[in-house]
Amino acid sequence: MKLAGIRVLDLSQYLPGPHLTMTMADHGADVIMVEPANGIGEPTRAMGTRAPDGTGVWFRNVARGKRAVALDLKDKAQRDFFLELASEADVIVEAFRPGVVKRLGIDYDTVVKANPRIVYCSLSAFGQDGPLRDKPAHDLAVQALAGTAALVAPAMPNLVAADMASSLTALSAILMALVARDRTGRGDYIDVAMYDSLIAWTPNIAGSVLGRDEAPVPRAMRNYGGQAMNRLYATKDGGTIALAGNERKFCENLLTALGRPDLIALAAGEPGPAQQPLIDFFAATFAGKTQAQWEEFLEPLDLCWAPLRTLKDAFDADHTRARGMVLTDDAGNRHIGPAAKFRDTPAEPDFALPRYVNFEPLAWKPR
Repeated sequence: MKLAGIRVLDLSQYLPGPHLTMTMADHGADVIMVEPANGIGEPTRAMGTRAPDGTGVWFRNVARGKRAVALDLKDKAQRDFFLELASEADVIVEAFRPGVVKRLGIDYDTVVKANPRIVYCSLSAFGQDGPLRDKPAHDLAVQALAGTAALVAPAMPNLVAADMASSLTALSAILMALVARDRTGRGDYIDVAMYDSLIAWTPNIAGSVLGRDEAPVPRAMRNYGGQAMNRLYATKDGGTIALAGNERKFCENLLTALGRPDLIALAAGEPGPAQQPLIDFFAATFAGKTQAQWEEFLEPLDLCWAPLRTLKDAFDADHTRARGMVLTDDAGNRHIGPAAKFRDTPAEPDFALPRYVNFEPLAWKPR
């Protein structure tokens, strides 16, 4: 596998760090979770819905294929053991508040003295510097300050976008640093902030900010209902149809089929208040038939559309299984599959989960 021979020490918890290191484990990396010696360990061991075997579903989908050791890093012997592991590791991922690893004596400047090849990634809410560096935050607070939560308020954001954006940003950065290390022989220090990662994901919605120095008006934006051909519409029986693209050919195909070619130019136009007559037309039209009737009507058309599914519907869908995005282990437990598909060296998820194991110098040995 692509990352065979790469050892990762993962000091992070919850989602961003564990998700990125699980992705590395799926592709062959030896990931060692360094859990707190507090009797609980990784918090997601005890959080959320549990599968029939008693294992937390969240934990299963961020911890598979990893090993684990519980360490009290304030204890000198256990800290020395961590530094021994770090001296031979390739990657360290930590997600403490800025300054914590320095106080513990396991920061990059300490580790790099013994291991110049280390790639050390610090994941935090707001970064290692700047006015907000010490502010505690989870995803919602980051989205609130990054301006993305305002786009859907008062509704809650539907995904933990700051968590996942930072996970993918950190994974990309780590892999780039490993590639560079092959040329230079030296690792690097990486500072990834959830806040920065989310800001970086806004090219398609930052137009009014960067182009006119104005806050966006969500209801007038394509992504948030301001475009008639990119909007949800209720059907007669309480279902929902999503129109999801206003390329002119799609507008022509739908409105011709509906007998309203006179509305094509409007449909293909820019989002905003001028779209309201077309929005009203679509709302009344879709309310006149059931979802099943609309699915039958729309299916033959070359059109960007979809019925609204629940998350369960999506996980149960034939396409999801065909793409390997739901995997089943020997015990019948379902898992989220790897998203990146490689032809020659595909991911090989190991469904084994690490036990919570307290540090014992004579019993715990790295591979």
